[in-house]
Formats: sequence, C-alpha cells, structure tokens
Amino acid sequence: MDLWCSFQLALSNKRTYPSAEFNSFAASARRYIQALGREPLIHREVVNAINGLVEFLTVERERLPDAIILEANRLECLFFSGQEPQFDGDDPLGL
Repeated sequence: MDLWCSFQLALSNKRTYPSAEFNSFAASARRYIQALGREPLIHREVVNAINGLVEFLTVERERLPDAIILEANRLECLFFSGQEPQFDGDDPLGL
C-alpha cells in the first residue's frame, strides 16, 4: 500500500509518467499475489487498488505507455482469476 501511495503522489507530476513508481507497485503486487496463493481472505485496500486499475490509469492520463496498461491488465487478471493472460496464438482474427 505504501508503493501505491507513492505512485499516486508521483502522478501529480504532469510532465513525465511515473513508470518507475508504477513498476515498483506492480512488482510488490505480484509478490503479494504470489505470497497470498489461494487464500480466500484478501486485504480490502489491496482489492481497491487493483480492482479497476486499468480504468483508473486510462482516465487519469490521456497518454500513457502501453507497457503500463498491459501490466495493469495482467495484474487484474492474475489477482482476480489466478492466472496470467496469455494471448500467444489465441488472438482474435485481424489483430
């Protein structure tokens, strides 16, 4: 949660996107998910931070790095479905 707060504070800098702060948050979220395993009880603040993360990021800034959106999507899927999305060969036609 400390890294989530640091990332949100860094978002106030409108010149550059705080990729380093987001990556630190994402790494800590992955460690939390890995340590949590299949535990049914999850800390409410962690759920609030990860639920809707993609939407939060896209609404907060008009332009942001694609890698940030991809990582946020991976975190949501990993956290809520228990598996990381893999689209190799499963892409819809035309993509």
